[in-house]
Amino acid sequence: MQNLTDSRDGALCVGLMSGTSLDGVDAVLMRFSDTAPPAFVAEATLPYPAEVRDAVLALQAVDGNELDRAARLGNRLAELYAATVDALLATAGVARDAVAVVGCHGQTIRHAPEKGYTLQIGNLARLAELCGIDVAGDFRSRDVAAGGHGAPLVPAFHEALFGHPDEARAILNVGGIANLSRLSPGAPVIGFDTGPGNMLMDAWTREQLGRDFDADGAWAASGRVDAALLAALLAEPYFAAPPPKSTGRDLFDLAWLQRHLAGREALSPADVQATLLELTATTIADALVRHAPATVELYVCGGGARNGALMKRLAERLPALRIDVTDALGLDSQQVEAAAFAWLGWRLLQRKSGNLPAVTGAAGPRVLGALYPR
Repeated sequence: MQNLTDSRDGALCVGLMSGTSLDGVDAVLMRFSDTAPPAFVAEATLPYPAEVRDAVLALQAVDGNELDRAARLGNRLAELYAATVDALLATAGVARDAVAVVGCHGQTIRHAPEKGYTLQIGNLARLAELCGIDVAGDFRSRDVAAGGHGAPLVPAFHEALFGHPDEARAILNVGGIANLSRLSPGAPVIGFDTGPGNMLMDAWTREQLGRDFDADGAWAASGRVDAALLAALLAEPYFAAPPPKSTGRDLFDLAWLQRHLAGREALSPADVQATLLELTATTIADALVRHAPATVELYVCGGGARNGALMKRLAERLPALRIDVTDALGLDSQQVEAAAFAWLGWRLLQRKSGNLPAVTGAAGPRVLGALYPR
């Protein structure tokens, strides 16, 4: 059998990402080698059925019989992941035997590094059985075991793919949570979660309009920012905390927003949405100014890159920066996160570290993840 990890042409690796936005599974097929830059091959997306999204949301709240519900949801996610891999390989015209590894993020259910754990589900053993390909996953746990946050993990990939010897760049991923990577020549990479990305805007849109997201930020753009509500939201201690730090739905959920809305019933739903978009833009801009002041270029990826109102507001808040999407650097803005987990799977096969201790706060570099052979 060909040793794909040592192939002269490089290793074909699949990355699977299902993030906090709960919109579905993104799959990317990448080629990695030690002698050439990472290369994109193909992509595929499979939306989450409504019952899967609802099951994930329900499991993220403390309730009864969680172990059984988590196990059954993990099985269902494995089936969705496998179906997405099948669609990806069919699109690429690639046989599964030609793929070295599937790197799967899994679906985050709890993220509590301060308690020594982070939990992503997806039944990786079942995924390996269904795919017939080696599967790598559970990437965050080893970093947490070493005293880190286990997140964000993408800055190491951002450095490998987007780093420039002369330009001070930052990469901004706006998924459910927004995270920032500072890539400055001659300086260590730093990266951290800035706070909510699309998460609160999506939750409010779903509650008020029955839609999964605010397309292009049009609803937010129809409202007006409420200064008092924005100030109350910005008083959350997380925003002032220094990196390394990470967060998620454990903190920034609909209940968090509703606590701040108590006594503000006169606010229109559109004004609340406008304020939530301003919260995302403000916390991102503040993080850049505080922790990456030398940045010249900002490249945006994730679902938020498609939110025209958010991109416009970022440009207004950061007028000195050249702002673009990662497409300008050669990788579609919707493919970056999944590609990062393909890269992490490849690093695991090579027994090379996948974390950046300066980013996560871990005690040192660690080989991340667990391998489930085909």
